[in-house]
Amino acid sequence: MATRSEPGHARPDPGLSAIMSERRQLINLAYRLLGSLADAEDVVQETYARWYAMPQQQQEAVETPGAWLTTVASRICLNLLGSARARRETYVGEWIPEPLPERTEWNSGRSDGSAVDPADRVTLDESVNMAFLVVLESMTPAERVAFILHDVFRYSFAEVGEIVGRTPAACRQLASSARHRVRATQAPATPTAHQTGIVRDFKRAWEAKDIHALIGLLDPHATATGDGGGLASAAPCPIEGGEQIARYLVGLAGRATNVTILERTVNGQPGLVALQDGITVAVYAFDFVGDRITRLWAVLNPEKLRPWHDGSHPGHDHVGGPTKIS
Repeated sequence: MATRSEPGHARPDPGLSAIMSERRQLINLAYRLLGSLADAEDVVQETYARWYAMPQQQQEAVETPGAWLTTVASRICLNLLGSARARRETYVGEWIPEPLPERTEWNSGRSDGSAVDPADRVTLDESVNMAFLVVLESMTPAERVAFILHDVFRYSFAEVGEIVGRTPAACRQLASSARHRVRATQAPATPTAHQTGIVRDFKRAWEAKDIHALIGLLDPHATATGDGGGLASAAPCPIEGGEQIARYLVGLAGRATNVTILERTVNGQPGLVALQDGITVAVYAFDFVGDRITRLWAVLNPEKLRPWHDGSHPGHDHVGGPTKIS
């Protein structure tokens, strides 16, 4: 898990560099709380807007600006999480957290032509793998915030309580409940090198349309979930069963046109990326038990693929194609 960084430096007159040095910490926190880089960026922007809206005298009275920024960002995230379920009732199909590439594979620019600041890049560790983020989605907003702040960012329960407006004992119980959810879904870890081999075999079997090989790589009770957000074709419900998934994949491969499948790191784990005419149209993340794939997530919503596009190719006009997994 990520370890907590110092939340700032006490100083009577916090300078711009000291305040902005907290940006990466805030982006990392907000992404884990919301599962969306775009939303995380909005939260951080709003957090800084509130800081600079304060009179200078109030700013100077803040003992640790980093702690102030973390508190404000966490509370904004808590409010967003509270309304997220209502918003997602109108979301088309399944909602999957936004996938992130390896730092070295991050795009060189945004769709609006601006450069990507290194401070906007999320640190990839086990607290951002897709399976973990999906479990977080099942938690209540308070559970998620208490758990992430304490277990991932190492804030004390007293500090968490100040942020979420609950007693330390209540926050301890929230984090404990969240921890139980995580443990209930965790399987013995498959070594990364072994995961890489499974994903590589999966890619080859898919490209070869080898249904028997695909079935052998998929757990009989595997699930495949696609997220198109109404902007790209995706099945409204998860596909259940290894054989059903394999047959679906073979059907897609048979209709593929100008598609290239690449091995890439997705949220810190081996995954796949589909490019159509050189444009990223889908990102695939996996979960494993032993030698089998138990869960497959396919993100096709172009709004969630922004970090995967070169700055000159926003990708919003290149949706579709038979590489979509669901």
